[in-house]
Amino acid sequence: MSTDIKLTVLDQSPVHPHESNPQLANAGQMSIDLARACDALGYHRYWVAEHHNSPQFAGPSPEILITAIASVTQRMRVGSGGVMLSHYSPYKVAEVFNMLAALFPGRIDLGIGRAPGGDALASSALVWPHPPQQASQYPAQAATLKALLEKSIPSDHPWAGLHISPEHDDTAQFWMLGSSGGSAELAGQIGASLALARFISPDHCTPDIFNAYERGWQAAGHNGTPHRLLAIGAFCADTQQDAELLASTAIYRKMMTQVGEKDDLLAPEEVMNRRRQFSTSQEAQYLHILDGYTVGTPDQCLSEIQELAGAFGTDEIAVVTVTHDYSARQQSYRLLRES
Repeated sequence: MSTDIKLTVLDQSPVHPHESNPQLANAGQMSIDLARACDALGYHRYWVAEHHNSPQFAGPSPEILITAIASVTQRMRVGSGGVMLSHYSPYKVAEVFNMLAALFPGRIDLGIGRAPGGDALASSALVWPHPPQQASQYPAQAATLKALLEKSIPSDHPWAGLHISPEHDDTAQFWMLGSSGGSAELAGQIGASLALARFISPDHCTPDIFNAYERGWQAAGHNGTPHRLLAIGAFCADTQQDAELLASTAIYRKMMTQVGEKDDLLAPEEVMNRRRQFSTSQEAQYLHILDGYTVGTPDQCLSEIQELAGAFGTDEIAVVTVTHDYSARQQSYRLLRES
């Protein structure tokens, strides 16, 4: 991989239904194993996601996985991609990530998002007995969280007297996640770094979102340079055909999610069997989703990553790889980093 582009892992902790290795019995253990391998491969960061009530993704508590992963890695920054802030108190999140920053100085990132990371049932259960937060409260939550982390709560704020233990000088690097333009200007206004999730909605994820982010940053008068990261779906294999087959699990998962179905991740062979029965419109949808991912040999993936980095004006690309088979997921990350 070209040295001017930093590669990061965004791990959604996918559930691999038929993993036979007893030492990798669940998705959490696989994430720890993959993180250790990616640390050795030279990845820049390792972020874990937050999902609830899902048969496909098994990462409901990023702070626990971050602790486990940071404990077995040496070099990478480790963080959340992201904490779904609508479920939580900014004070509690600040306490947790302040502690993580104390335990692993210079290595902790806090990425937050406004999406629920699950369905309405999970959102209701997470905040019971209170009602779920309204989306309109997110900007205030995000700004308050950042101020708590940086110990910059205004003296006239009701929480000005809050103490966050332990006392230390390190602070988790603060990021905001977005998949379209909704969070970009807010991230700029409050002075957060911005991670743009192209893998969620490639059609609506365009370089001008980063431009809006920088306008918000400049208008707010923040010092320094705003940090930007682009997250893509990528599947790397020895041949184009193998890479496309590897990607089929994620493509079909996205198709089914769009119609409200949440089955286990399907093996590529089963996806191909179902694909033979697709209607013309389903096949067009399948190919459209495939076109939004980075899929191919190491050289092909590297070339597209460089193009995307140039188009979006970033030197850091985060890679999301959701597969049916864990070893194939690990191999994809290895091939991508060694290209």
